Amino acid sequence: MPLAVVRAAVPGPPPLEAGPGAWLESRLQAIGPGWVALALFLLGLVVYLGSNPGRADHYDHFVWQAQAFLQGRSEITYPVMQGPHQNYYFQDVLPVADGLAQIPFPPLPAVVLLPFVAVWGLDTSGSTVAAVLGAINVALCWWVLLGVSARRSAALLGTLFYGFGTVAWYAAMLGSTWFLAHVVASTCLFVAIGLAIRADAGVVGRRVRHTLGQQFAAGVAFGLAATARLTTLLGAPFFLFVGGGGTWLRRVAAAGIGALLPVLLLLGYNLATTGELFHPAYDYLYEVEYRPRPELFHPAWAAEDPRYIPQNLGIMLGSLPLAPVWDDPACAGAPVGIGTLFAPDCPPLQPDPIGMSLLLTSPAYLLAIPVLVRDLRYRLVAGAALAVLAIALADLMHFSQGWVQFGYRFSNDFAPFATLLVTLGIARLRAGWLALALVGASILVNAWGVVWGVTLGW
Repeated sequence: MPLAVVRAAVPGPPPLEAGPGAWLESRLQAIGPGWVALALFLLGLVVYLGSNPGRADHYDHFVWQAQAFLQGRSEITYPVMQGPHQNYYFQDVLPVADGLAQIPFPPLPAVVLLPFVAVWGLDTSGSTVAAVLGAINVALCWWVLLGVSARRSAALLGTLFYGFGTVAWYAAMLGSTWFLAHVVASTCLFVAIGLAIRADAGVVGRRVRHTLGQQFAAGVAFGLAATARLTTLLGAPFFLFVGGGGTWLRRVAAAGIGALLPVLLLLGYNLATTGELFHPAYDYLYEVEYRPRPELFHPAWAAEDPRYIPQNLGIMLGSLPLAPVWDDPACAGAPVGIGTLFAPDCPPLQPDPIGMSLLLTSPAYLLAIPVLVRDLRYRLVAGAALAVLAIALADLMHFSQGWVQFGYRFSNDFAPFATLLVTLGIARLRAGWLALALVGASILVNAWGVVWGVTLGW
């Protein structure tokens, strides 16, 4: 069947008759979706801000970057060793002159912080901005998923899974440099995905031209995501399969032109500030930060190398939490029980700072498997699956998988696409007990990880 006539939307599952899904659906149908979005935003705001009330902001590269922009340069002042704001301990910086350094990250998070830094200067709390944006992402996720499934119960459970059952929670509550970038990129991705899905649904008769404009706007939002997290650009296959215009060629043209604009701005920024199209700092950091770690560093490999995939795939899917070393004298005779669950010394289990398996931290991702097996012929499923695969492969080839972290933080890059598949899986199960159990387990594990992250000062 030609791609242009394959349906994007997956047919809905049978009507709800009984069970938790039916009860939840009946109540959601009685509430306006806008009120639900507001409630989800407020829930996200309370949870994200309340999870980390201290908000130390030790790593606030983007606040320094925004200050540098306001002062008319791209280099941050570094290293600063005195005064109320210091940054001499920063990782991921490239010294370029006496007292100046560049940070390698795409600049959109710093641009987002500009109005706040203009008012509060280096007192700006980037982590608070991350928490607010994270709460907005929860509401945006609900808006997106309403276009994926007519079953509001599935959309709500999918939203709760994304907001509190994935490492999106950890990223938004922490909000340090690397995590703020994930949060900002996710905001752009949700806008792009939502616009493309609604443009696709609007391709009827005279509205085709209008949907091309929506697809162009989706492309712009998608391109902006890459100016926060470059690897999100590998999610482009989604916009080949889903969007306005009526044919795959029109979808690609409209979204591609839209995405090209911010991407060209990013390349121009790199060229103007470093003399190269791609920022050279990562090659420098690869040598400086990873050479002392022989278990991870391979001098013959590039910073982005497919030979890293097996090693990093083990982190992504197989890494386990740390158990206490009972033959360590410090753990001899240590008590075990609920009261020691978050004890800094010899706890029963503790997250591994190098990362943990997605299957452990977010088991509801398993709900995507039946959808991939049975519904891959639908454009929405095929596009989301290819986006997840392409982004994950790019991340797995990177020399670093993130440090220190709970779970697998790079999954934030593809979580908005993967959540579409999980939601379709929830709908297939009619939002039943199995779906509730897997979403609930994901939320509990991520709550455990968030508490540990704050306890350990990560």
